[in-house]
Amino acid sequence: MEYIYAALILNETDEEITEDNVTSVLETAGADIEESRVKALIAALDDVDIEEAVEQAAAVPAGGAGGAAAEPADETEEVEEEDEAEEAEAEEEDEEDDEADGEGLGQLFG
Repeated sequence: MEYIYAALILNETDEEITEDNVTSVLETAGADIEESRVKALIAALDDVDIEEAVEQAAAVPAGGAGGAAAEPADETEEVEEEDEAEEAEAEEEDEEDDEADGEGLGQLFG
């Protein structure tokens, strides 16, 4: 999410959304930076009108699109969904690692 926030900050301050500018905002915020994610964000925002995307997002009720699985309104939302999916996958892997770490303990203590 911090990558998208960086792009929104740049947009709000009328700065050009470039790899260098996004990286600079993230560095200033103290975030861990993955160059591939910065590049993906810039590519995804290439033909996106951020003002319009923000207006569309503000117009959507808090519950979403009535529970229906709607297609993303723009590429920014696709990037957000990919980020969320990656985070969920990483958390799942961490949980599996935690479970595997304790598997043999029951045998040690009888």
